[in-house]
Amino acid sequence: MRERLCAALIAIALAWPALAANPPPLPPAVMAQQSDFALVGEGRMRWFGLLLYDATLWAGDGRWTWERPFALDLRYARDFVGVKLAEASVDEMKRLGHTDAALLQKWRDYMVDAFPDVRKGERITGVYRPGEGVEFFHQGRSTAVVRDPAFGRAFFSIWLDPRTREPKLRAALLGRS
Repeated sequence: MRERLCAALIAIALAWPALAANPPPLPPAVMAQQSDFALVGEGRMRWFGLLLYDATLWAGDGRWTWERPFALDLRYARDFVGVKLAEASVDEMKRLGHTDAALLQKWRDYMVDAFPDVRKGERITGVYRPGEGVEFFHQGRSTAVVRDPAFGRAFFSIWLDPRTREPKLRAALLGRS
């Protein structure tokens, strides 16, 4: 019995990278708006060894740039309160150099409106539109459109700025790992 359990655990461990290598496609509502999105890269966000979420970056023809629309899809590995996601995002924006308290409060409010509480296995997808802003989706349903280009850039910089807290995740998202 013990040998079978060990063999099963080893098989799961060996299969895990292959399972992670095939991320689910973007929600149909996102693809309907931007049909040329293709996978750029994917990675995992861990905190002290705990898996928080799997992330995928999608862009036109699979080539990311700030000058073209792209989508960042986060698939959560545990439950999170939406307000806490917004506050953590503001903390990262501060760390990246945004210091205007009134602006950060405004951005926090955008995110509180956009981010519901999420359960393990659920997704939040953000679609960046240069010069326009961001649209957020939860489980494929639009939750908010934020028409603020500066917010859009600041939000996605959490993952994509070279000064990100998680450079390995950034490299993976950009297909460089």
